[in-house]
Amino acid sequence: MSVQQKKIVHVAVGVIKRNDAIFICKRPEDKHQGGKWEFPGGKVEAAETVTQALQRELKEEVDLVVRCSTPFMEIHHDYGDKAVFLDVHLVEDFSGEAKGLEGQQGLWVDLHELQNYQFPEANQVILDKLLAE
Repeated sequence: MSVQQKKIVHVAVGVIKRNDAIFICKRPEDKHQGGKWEFPGGKVEAAETVTQALQRELKEEVDLVVRCSTPFMEIHHDYGDKAVFLDVHLVEDFSGEAKGLEGQQGLWVDLHELQNYQFPEANQVILDKLLAE
């Protein structure tokens, strides 16, 4: 009898940066890791590149048009009930004014205030890298 391998969810994540501020959103309470803050993004669909997924998700979620993004880091994390592969991009070239389009709370936070917000465990390395730069 074989052990069924856990499905890994591939997620395009945007670290949206304007000057020294980062745009973050609060996860809905009924979602995995609900109530915690996150960097916006979403699942990469079968026929999409990470860049296409990021552009689509940031338009749908926070009303931004991404002109260009830069690969920032890759994270593989297992929560026990769910495994994720976060493909994280830095987004500094965009148009529009970020706002939560799906009813989620969103805010611009000074880079050095990010540690005052509770993020999912997988996001900690993103915070560490941002704060080290």
